[in-house]
Amino acid sequence: MELQKEILGLSIAFALLAALLLIIALRARIPWPLKIVMVLITSTYYCVAFFRIEGLLGWSATAPLPPQFQLLWARIVEPNPLDRDPGAVHIWVEELDAANLPNGQPRSHKLPYSATLAAKVQAARDEILKGHPQGGRAADFGSGNGQSAPEGPADVSTLRPSAAPGGDPTGGGPLDLSFLTGEAGNIEFAPLPVPILPPKDAP
Repeated sequence: MELQKEILGLSIAFALLAALLLIIALRARIPWPLKIVMVLITSTYYCVAFFRIEGLLGWSATAPLPPQFQLLWARIVEPNPLDRDPGAVHIWVEELDAANLPNGQPRSHKLPYSATLAAKVQAARDEILKGHPQGGRAADFGSGNGQSAPEGPADVSTLRPSAAPGGDPTGGGPLDLSFLTGEAGNIEFAPLPVPILPPKDAP
């Protein structure tokens, strides 16, 4: 909820700023002392907006993971019943394109804690410490209509050797919120696939 509070505070700050600018733009006939107070309030909210934006930096996104990615690092926060903390799995990933090359910028994601997911992430992190880069992919990522899951590049298919056909929302489809956020643990890690390079021109 902390991130939502930051966003709410930022929205209120800009809403008040916009309202004040609108009043000034309309040349409202109000006493000068009141105008001065409003200007001071606006200046204060400039500072509020600045610190609100600064507070957003470094927060993990709750957006769905990319279809395939490189795991750069991870942190597991165990549940703490005393603090009513449900726990979370924070992973820093970089999306990979069809050729297994980086596509976009690294991003931190926050996934709901589950023992299965935590074990997978811990194992992948241990492999990274050993010098073995890890790739990731959402398992059983189907089309949502019960058809077979689409096949990815040959090298990436090794990330899901035992994946069964699927795709319905109850089986890990795009409409399954728990699947998209990693709550169901439907994320597989394996050694980072080798980039698929274009064929060299014949001599």
